[in-house]
Amino acid sequence: MHEYSIVQALLERATAEAQGRGASYVVSLRVRLGELSGVDADLLAKAFDTFRERSVCDGATLAIVRSPAVYRCPRCGERIERGAILRCTSCAVPARLVEGDELVLERIEMEVPDV
Repeated sequence: MHEYSIVQALLERATAEAQGRGASYVVSLRVRLGELSGVDADLLAKAFDTFRERSVCDGATLAIVRSPAVYRCPRCGERIERGAILRCTSCAVPARLVEGDELVLERIEMEVPDV
């Protein structure tokens, strides 16, 4: 289950960002998860709920935004529709995956003291 190691990395990054800004705690995290990332969103959420305790993210929410796989022709940029043969109909060039395999920490919302 690599979801556990992913959550560990998320918590480490959130902790580093919170400490760097003098935050008392993290309110929420938002992650963009591509459908071809190989990460199970439900397992990721459960792992986050399990491992956030006694961390700066204790009580934080995790929003998972799913992104679909998008293929394009590398020559002309034509989008290849879902379910189609992964070859450009204009150029006959094999399609290239341009979105959908990512795992991106998009946002950390934290509580910082008044300055």
